[in-house]
Amino acid sequence: MKNVKLASGHEVPILGLGTWQLRGRQCERIIKEAVDLGYTHIDTAWMYQNQREIGNALREVPIDREAIFLTTKIWHTHLKHAEVLFQFEECLSDLQMDYVDLLLIHHPSNSVPVVETFEAFQKLYDAGQVKSIGISNFSIAQVEEACEVSELPICTNQVEYHVRRNRSELKDYCHARDVIMTAHRPLAVGNLAGDVVLGEIGKQHGKTAAQVALKWLIQQGIITIPKSGSVPHLRENLDVFDWELTDAEMQTLDTEM
Repeated sequence: MKNVKLASGHEVPILGLGTWQLRGRQCERIIKEAVDLGYTHIDTAWMYQNQREIGNALREVPIDREAIFLTTKIWHTHLKHAEVLFQFEECLSDLQMDYVDLLLIHHPSNSVPVVETFEAFQKLYDAGQVKSIGISNFSIAQVEEACEVSELPICTNQVEYHVRRNRSELKDYCHARDVIMTAHRPLAVGNLAGDVVLGEIGKQHGKTAAQVALKWLIQQGIITIPKSGSVPHLRENLDVFDWELTDAEMQTLDTEM
């Protein structure tokens, strides 16, 4: 597994497991299966309503806490200072953890100054409950503001990103500021699995269309967190590290999708 070094100095596996819409026993089962297969990067959020299940699963797998990279997010309704602290306490309680590796603002707010939210993040960081911080669903202008007002480095901007939603301008701006992009919904909620162009490229490598879509992101240095509800798909998503797309194939996916 390839790691990416964040501006905080910490490293994160470039491929992780997204958990949006994973709930209940299925969520617990998938987390256990994923860790058994070698996943160590788990992405969740308060809004996903699955942190208790994730915490339960991680307590039952034979892996040290330090080997897991765990991300959670504060919802846009709770970005005032006291509200951040309150919601984060709930997150830690549900996850049954002493800290998270990465804490994100899930969506920007039109009413709460981002500096207020980051002051709360700073308090959590100083207390050792957060190792790195970042943002999600921020535009270029919002990224710029976040970088200007935060005392801590903004480590990532997590957005929907896939070959049919190429965010190259946002990516280039963020990476120039040492804000690594993270792609959620990298398979367009499964819609790319049957894509003809991806499939044709995949045939040249003995890979699936979905694997090509993930490889296109990873090969650009974008952290990628596909969600999967089945063990075969968990395995398939991991199989993206021992081969490379050619420059021509990357160009095709950049321009023709």
